[in-house]
Amino acid sequence: MPEVEKDLDTTPEDLESLDELGEVEELDETEEEDEPSSGVLSASLNPFKTSIFPVLIIDKKLKIVYANPACENLFTGFFDLSGNYFIDVFGRAFEMEDIKKIRETIISGDNGFSWKGAAQIKSRNVASVQTRVYLFPLEMDIKSPGEFVVMFDDVTEENKHLLRAVFLSLLEASKLKDNDTGKHISRVNFYSKRLAEELFKIGDITYKRIDADFIDNIGFLASMHDVGKIGTPDDILNKEGPLSDWEWTVMREHTKNGAFILSTYPNPMAKEIALSHHEKWNGSGYPFQLDGQMIPLAARIVTIADVYDALRMERSYKPALSHEVTEKKILEGKGTHFDPSLVDVFMKISGDFRQIYDSNKD
Repeated sequence: MPEVEKDLDTTPEDLESLDELGEVEELDETEEEDEPSSGVLSASLNPFKTSIFPVLIIDKKLKIVYANPACENLFTGFFDLSGNYFIDVFGRAFEMEDIKKIRETIISGDNGFSWKGAAQIKSRNVASVQTRVYLFPLEMDIKSPGEFVVMFDDVTEENKHLLRAVFLSLLEASKLKDNDTGKHISRVNFYSKRLAEELFKIGDITYKRIDADFIDNIGFLASMHDVGKIGTPDDILNKEGPLSDWEWTVMREHTKNGAFILSTYPNPMAKEIALSHHEKWNGSGYPFQLDGQMIPLAARIVTIADVYDALRMERSYKPALSHEVTEKKILEGKGTHFDPSLVDVFMKISGDFRQIYDSNKD
């Protein structure tokens, strides 16, 4: 696994904003740091040590004095916890107003020194974690508590499942319209994810935006590239033989239809793929004749994945091509149909594409 980035890309502007909160993470040079009562704290921690709920204990200066094993496990790959300051670690995971509210809750005792909210923890190397967050005093019967419990409820998979289930229903509906695709959409997911993984390894400025979330998302959203065909007339979609000019005009509308359908998906990648996966590097594609890097990166990746699989498949109007012939045709499209840099990466891992196809045949 690549080395984990500890700073979460914190900018000078972010640090200035956090300083405006009163520099709660810094101790006055003349003030001796308060030490928690070790005996009381140790006894209070017992219920959390074996808890399945991730828990931090912070003091009134927001310093992390304890993280239970469940919490350490949840945030493995993101940052170190114990001994650091809560805002230093989680500052970018919250909205600025939430950070201010947490500080005010601890200082002024709003709502019984309690607060609840949400946080999203991001890293380039690990897929994001979405959590509900609860803050309350460690000792509930103390009027001025010195330590506070921060409890996290990981809702990442729950939210992802609910969101993707809705759009998978749309995908299944579109498959009823175009029932000659077999496992095509699943394979396009696998190809696209594999190509994104290889770009992640390159890690230069060209592919800086590719992180663990990008890889996870394209591994699902690539399959949605043709969802707009749900609006294409059956007689055109399933016609045997070549389409007429006006039929092609109607067929090409599936890109715009797909972008409209996916416009409510929270990640813009969904709309980008649906709209632009038929654009070409030289500007001769559709629907908007975008060229070069004007075409979103995710769409450029899916274009190669989609064409590779379409060439490998037998359809009513064409025979299946071998891996070697398909590889040659993609190489021929370098710089015209396809992003030349992506073709170079494809050629490097084309054996993986062959394996994906062979392992997921119709």
